[in-house]
Amino acid sequence: MSTNTTRSGLARLRIVLWVGVAIAAITSGALYLLREREPALSPAQSYASAFGGRFEMVDQTGRTVTDQTLRGRPYAIFFGFTRCPDVCPTTLSRMAALRKQMGADGEKFDIVFVSVDPEHDKAKDIGGYLDLFGTPIIGLTGTDAQIAQIAKAYRVYYAKVPVAGGDYTIDHTASVFLMDGEGRFVATIDHKEDQKVALEKLKRLI
Repeated sequence: MSTNTTRSGLARLRIVLWVGVAIAAITSGALYLLREREPALSPAQSYASAFGGRFEMVDQTGRTVTDQTLRGRPYAIFFGFTRCPDVCPTTLSRMAALRKQMGADGEKFDIVFVSVDPEHDKAKDIGGYLDLFGTPIIGLTGTDAQIAQIAKAYRVYYAKVPVAGGDYTIDHTASVFLMDGEGRFVATIDHKEDQKVALEKLKRLI
């Protein structure tokens, strides 16, 4: 092989290597720019996405209700069961009273009750229970899997607790979750929270 041939081969090899380096540099730069253009979630946005998500349930009329069904209006969602002796009826009565206190603005958000007791709370049972509170409330139930899914989405705790006679009660999260019209978490209302504070939160929600 001649010296000229060897030099020509080395020159071609150098060109190929430099082209490869240039392509790698351009690709890395493009990926960097794409990452820079993606907006980072703010702490508030991250917090807003921490609660809520996809679910499919059935309301007290037998209608299928999903997270998309609730879109378009803010809502206050609470988890409990119809045989709850204290927290559930107290919370729902309070939400009904707050809505009434808000006047016309009280019609601008939905109240949603999710039963975590599918064994006992059928759609008809939930409908009769919610009628007692004198205000429109969307009642949701479903299979064990469906309830587990929505509870996980809202990070809600619930567990059966056996009682004498072979029956059971249910321990569960007692907070009301306030969600905006896009299904994003806004705040909670604690069952021991001052009424004025709870009212202000609902006013900000709508």
